[in-house]
Order: sequence, then structure tokens, then C-alpha cells
Amino acid sequence: MTGLRTGQLAKQAGVGRQTLRYYERRGLLPEPDRTLGGHRVYPPATVARLRMIKGAQRLGFTLDEVADLLGPGTRPAELAAAKLPGVEARIAELTAVRDTLRATVAAGCADLADCAATPGCPIPLA
Repeated sequence: MTGLRTGQLAKQAGVGRQTLRYYERRGLLPEPDRTLGGHRVYPPATVARLRMIKGAQRLGFTLDEVADLLGPGTRPAELAAAKLPGVEARIAELTAVRDTLRATVAAGCADLADCAATPGCPIPLA
């Protein structure tokens, strides 16, 4: 039987062994063949599938959404379009946080209580 054992697959895909088992339970990976001794043997194409899963997660997709992406008849562009407004909202929030932190650094406040009492305090305490 040819293929990759659990440790080999985990190493090549950059995931842990438990991750493989979890993805199997979630249906993200098909159940692999087994050796006579009961060891899992995965087809080499599983490495690419795992990389797709991890890539989708880095883009902010949940595992449920990843399952949808990997399913038959799925239109990835539609799922990506649905995800985009949330990502843009997070970018706006993080931009505001960054700007506030920059203003805080520029203000050079030595003490939070003193800074908060100053009208120009950039730290939102309300």
C-alpha cells in the first residue's frame, strides 16, 4: 500500500497529527486507507488538500466555511464575496486602533491618570 503515514503527512503539510484526526472527524479529509496493522495511509494529494484548508483558514474562513469551500458545486468567489465585508470592517477597526496607539505614543503620556485628565488625551477611556 503506497501513500503517506500520519507523521509523514503531518510533517509535509505543516500540521499536527491530532489536526489530521480532527479534520477527519469533521469530514474535511476523507477517511484514509489502513494498513493491516491499522495505521492510516493517506494519498499524496492529501498534502495539497491540507494546504488549501490552512490557506482558507488564514483568509479567515471557519472550518465550517472551509467544508463548504471544499464541497462539490461550491463557488469560491461567492463565499469570498460574503466574507469580504467582515474583513473590511475588521481592517477599519484595526486602523482606528493603530491610529490611537500612534497618537498615544506621540502624546508621550507618562501616567494614564494624568493623560486622561488632559483634553487632548488620545486614549479612549469612556
